[in-house]
Amino acid sequence: MELLSDPQVWASFLTLCVMEIVLGIDNIVFISVVVSRLPEEQAKKARQIGLLLALVFRILLLLVLSWLIGLTAPVFTAFGQEVSWRDLILIAGGLFLIYKATHEIHAEIEHETATLAEAKTASFGGIIAQVLIIDMVFSVDSIITAIGMAEHVEVMIAAVIVAIAVMYAASGPIAEFIKHNPTTKMLALAFLLLIGVALIADGLGFHIPRGYIYFSMAFAAVVEVFNVLARRRRQKVAGGEQ
Repeated sequence: MELLSDPQVWASFLTLCVMEIVLGIDNIVFISVVVSRLPEEQAKKARQIGLLLALVFRILLLLVLSWLIGLTAPVFTAFGQEVSWRDLILIAGGLFLIYKATHEIHAEIEHETATLAEAKTASFGGIIAQVLIIDMVFSVDSIITAIGMAEHVEVMIAAVIVAIAVMYAASGPIAEFIKHNPTTKMLALAFLLLIGVALIADGLGFHIPRGYIYFSMAFAAVVEVFNVLARRRRQKVAGGEQ
């Protein structure tokens, strides 16, 4: 009850909510792209499991804050740069994102029939495994970033739950939009490449402000929306002329 009556707690809670939602954009884009190869019912189930895992990982990490903070301690030094377990996790996650995005882009460009054949053989377990890996990476990055913004674990957990709820509400429409607009999928894959590079840069000690990344993503997304609207307008006009 003391927490509920403290305005500073509410301020930190709202700030954390916004930050966790923004940091969750990466998670949503990745899940939306990888589940697009599954049948509709399995895709919905995979999104739900993916976001549930994201919630579980974040809460577990908050409950072991002392261990999590230990991940930022240097493990070894290479070329004059101290490297921690967090850095290694971010580098590994960035490499995985770059590999996955490159593989998907190659499949899209190589041949549509090949892509369809892969979609039919896509393993539900394999997709969940990929989501599991990236959930762990994004959870570590998200929670370590959140540490220091709130003094109470209860506030952090509440903010994470709200953020995951917003991500869940947004994941369906985003996944459907990507599914019905193929050019948007290529844009989403380009985002994943960008995020992968940013994770590797962070792991190597070169921090790229996320605001720059998210602004470029938002700008490209707005341009793509205009492209989609223009394409639909042209199709409608062409259909009317026939």
